[in-house]
Amino acid sequence: MNSTTVKAALIGLFASFFIMGCEDNHAEDAGERIDEAVTDVQNKVEDACENVKEGVNAEETNC
Repeated sequence: MNSTTVKAALIGLFASFFIMGCEDNHAEDAGERIDEAVTDVQNKVEDACENVKEGVNAEETNC
């Protein structure tokens, strides 16, 4: 996954949660869902990075 793809996904995610939150007047809930989604994406990107580093036998596998 490249950074452009991740950025595009995050922008789409933010926009969709923002719109859902505004329509239902639950901006706080939408904000929490955005935070959770961003954390999930960050964790998946970090896991993928670590897997790549392990695959090439890098000395440092943490990202």
